[in-house]
Amino acid sequence: MWSKRARQNRRLSPGHVLDVKLRSDQARAARTRFAAVAIAAGLGTVLGLYLLWWLGEWSLDKFVYDNPAFAIDQVDVQTDGSITPEQLRRWSGVRPGENLIRLDLAAVKSRLEMVTTLDTVSIERMLPRTLKICVTERRPLAQVNLLGSLPSNHVALAAFQLDKAGFVMQPPESHQSTEAESRLPTLTGINRFDLQPGHRLESPQALAALRLIAAFNQSPLAGLVDLRGVDVSAPGVVVLTTAEEGEITFAPENLEQQLRRWHQVYVWGREAGKTIATLDLAVGGKDVPATWAMAGTPPPATPGPAAPQHPRRNHV
Repeated sequence: MWSKRARQNRRLSPGHVLDVKLRSDQARAARTRFAAVAIAAGLGTVLGLYLLWWLGEWSLDKFVYDNPAFAIDQVDVQTDGSITPEQLRRWSGVRPGENLIRLDLAAVKSRLEMVTTLDTVSIERMLPRTLKICVTERRPLAQVNLLGSLPSNHVALAAFQLDKAGFVMQPPESHQSTEAESRLPTLTGINRFDLQPGHRLESPQALAALRLIAAFNQSPLAGLVDLRGVDVSAPGVVVLTTAEEGEITFAPENLEQQLRRWHQVYVWGREAGKTIATLDLAVGGKDVPATWAMAGTPPPATPGPAAPQHPRRNHV
């Protein structure tokens, strides 16, 4: 019994306790050193990355963004329409001397795309000092004129243009209309609230009228008849008005076939010395209702408002 207790006392001797405490202090010190090294390594890495980032930014500013070798000295503008290169440069907002690399191309493109008369816009850097802008313009097919009141109690005319797809354009104040644009047929009967610049018309009847104008411009009648206007106010039909005050009524479908019938009637009338007053092509069947204007001789042929043709121009 006594020997067993003595063995237990030897296990708890002071030397043994000191040895355990020493090993515990050493482990704690090792953990502290490891934590300090880890923190120092982390701070060193962060500081190193920051220095690298700062050095990169400084290098970009010094050698690229503030480098006069990349200052824009030429804005090369190419367009296929009638808008002048000077006007396109103003709309772009690009100033000579701006850094070509720093320039935000997306912002320049966005500013130009806000001009409703432009169809496509592309921007390209041409190092070291040239910015290239290429645009295509929308082809106006018809025009819409609306009267509105101004705050000064005056009445003003708001002009809109439409392309074949029904895209609504409002020519900018600086836009000078060409001779072909000044002779565009007038579209009437459209809800004024549907005319939102930068958006397309949704009226099926208005879209049919635009298709009719496009088909007319490609038909033999374009060189014989002067098209003045198209009315879409009557439901289910499109009424075309000529310079001779004739009224030709179309159904919204099979426009090319109706144009061929109109051409046949027109040729017959000219040979007979008559001018069409009204012609209803929307009526099916072989017989086409028509009335004739009083005329002693056939009316002289007048060139129709063919689709505006803009030769592609490259501007520098």
